[in-house]
Amino acid sequence: MKTKEKNVPMQDAVITKTARGGYMAQGHDGKGNKMTTMLGEATALEAVKNGVAKKAW
Repeated sequence: MKTKEKNVPMQDAVITKTARGGYMAQGHDGKGNKMTTMLGEATALEAVKNGVAKKAW
């Protein structure tokens, strides 16, 4: 189920690369609701570098 709350931090984020070359972060909000968001390359690589998210490609 998609979370309806706004400004909720994503937990256990995993960043994947899409077939078209974009970046997508998937995780959950801590209450069992899945979260997915599209990211730019700079944001995705910075999150991996800072240890906020795991790299899955």
